[in-house]
Amino acid sequence: MLRLYHVLLGMILLALAPPVVKFAFPHFSLFSNVQHQPVIESKANRTQVSMIASTNSHLSEGNVWKSILGKTVAPPEWQVAACKENGSLLCVSSKGKLLGTVEMGVYPLGQQADFQKMLKSAGIPLDASQDYQNQKYQSQVSIALKAWITDRYTVLSKDSQATSGDNVIFSAQPPQNALVGKLRGMHYGFEEKQQDEVKEKHTGYVAFDGTALYVITTAFDSTRKTGKFETLESFQSFEPHLSAIVANLNL
Repeated sequence: MLRLYHVLLGMILLALAPPVVKFAFPHFSLFSNVQHQPVIESKANRTQVSMIASTNSHLSEGNVWKSILGKTVAPPEWQVAACKENGSLLCVSSKGKLLGTVEMGVYPLGQQADFQKMLKSAGIPLDASQDYQNQKYQSQVSIALKAWITDRYTVLSKDSQATSGDNVIFSAQPPQNALVGKLRGMHYGFEEKQQDEVKEKHTGYVAFDGTALYVITTAFDSTRKTGKFETLESFQSFEPHLSAIVANLNL
């Protein structure tokens, strides 16, 4: 009789076990599902670029310039160093006075749908097994970067026209090949003039390493909060030195 009681009790507990476990750990199955969710939610991206959803780990903490800044050059008595207050800015100063900043943006390819299309149009497969720095891809990468710059020029030109009208002339320089560390990138720039007076002047570098788009910019532009110089004279004095700094980055 005792054995029969134990058997019946065991059968009852076994029958009740699933709901008990589900009640005791209500988030267990949900957490398990979250772990396996694709990082890229777009259907188009999910099958093509799920492997490029994050930037290099050494760029994820602190000021990005501390990780990549190599040899620096500047006018006499000028100093160049990673800014303490902002993780994306390079500070340029003289005798303790801040003259301007240079901004670095690192954009994971998985979040750049337009640039993905530019790469595909240039004949570059979005495949984790590919070495995008291989010589055979360099011409295609340059084509994609030029397309990115052209698209940027188009947007900025329209914005200039909408905000300033015909009184301001928007002028863009042709993209030029440039070294961004060990990466082969492009240099670009543009300015806005009003009656022969420079209202804005911008310079930038862009490169692609297969996982992320690197965009380095600075300007003489009173409307910008960061990535700018306070005076046109300071901007023009530093601009020739920036190319050497960019070429010596640890990328």
